[in-house]
Amino acid sequence: MKEIQFRDAIRDAMSEEMRRDENVFLMGEEVAEYNGAYKASQGMLDEFGPDRVIDTPISELGFAGLGVGAAMNGLRPIIEFMTFNFSLVAMDQIINSAAKMRAMSGGQYGVPIVFRGPTGNAGQLGATHSSNFENWFANTPGLKVVVPSNPYDAKGLLKASIRDDNPVIFMESELMYGDKMEVPDSEYLLPLGVADIKRKGKDVTIVSFGKIIKSVYEAADELAKDDIDVEIIDLRTVKPIDYDTVIQSVKKTNRCVIVEEANPVASIATDLAFMIQKNAFDYLDAPVLRVNSMDIPLSYSPAYIKATLPNAKRTVEAVKKVLYVD
Repeated sequence: MKEIQFRDAIRDAMSEEMRRDENVFLMGEEVAEYNGAYKASQGMLDEFGPDRVIDTPISELGFAGLGVGAAMNGLRPIIEFMTFNFSLVAMDQIINSAAKMRAMSGGQYGVPIVFRGPTGNAGQLGATHSSNFENWFANTPGLKVVVPSNPYDAKGLLKASIRDDNPVIFMESELMYGDKMEVPDSEYLLPLGVADIKRKGKDVTIVSFGKIIKSVYEAADELAKDDIDVEIIDLRTVKPIDYDTVIQSVKKTNRCVIVEEANPVASIATDLAFMIQKNAFDYLDAPVLRVNSMDIPLSYSPAYIKATLPNAKRTVEAVKKVLYVD
């Protein structure tokens, strides 16, 4: 085991897969000469050369399309977006080509491609650089969507994503790249579509994913002071979702709060709340509650950012509501 940063886990996953399979390559803005906008590809150009670590123009639609074509012809591209906010101009290639090609070709073409980069709020970057699109991509048949919350998960999930024969959206966060954690030196993969129970508890289930789960740990520690025992589930993958792990937990605790950074309408939390109440209704002692960002564009103001995003305080309040605690 060694303690590494989140960005190092991403780099190690990509490098290990590129050493294992010569068909894997990395392409995106500043991934080569600059070592990555967030230094997640540090040193990869020196090791693999410009044919496999490729700098692109500021043209997401263009290089996303190149990646889709390469994947259809036997390669395994990793396409890095500097932020998933910039993926909006590449949506036609992601949604209408990568996600649908296998079905439209009757299985003649697969698209084993990973689109990766940061999602959501990263501080004072303004509304156009602060959106969450996990639920957008999860709404698209043909895509898998992965949102890790820590370096260990990130490495294992990214390696599995690169080996997957389907297009995968792999979403990170600028605010997690410096996070540190012990990660095994030996190879490991984590299966897509399997949630992880990060903390066992008996009083209430809190479901979350991505960087916002940090606020859930804070809330759980605060609730523990009142002898409230929280079970924390990290989805890790939001398409497919591991409904069974969540539902079995709720059947045990009888209460659930879902914490998600995205806006509330048509969110992952909305879908989960429906599935829980469909499959565990008779076990619920209170309605399922959601803690999402406010339904407004994220401001540049630190005070407004704090008020808009989910946080430990709002999560504690939601848990006490489902427990009928004042």
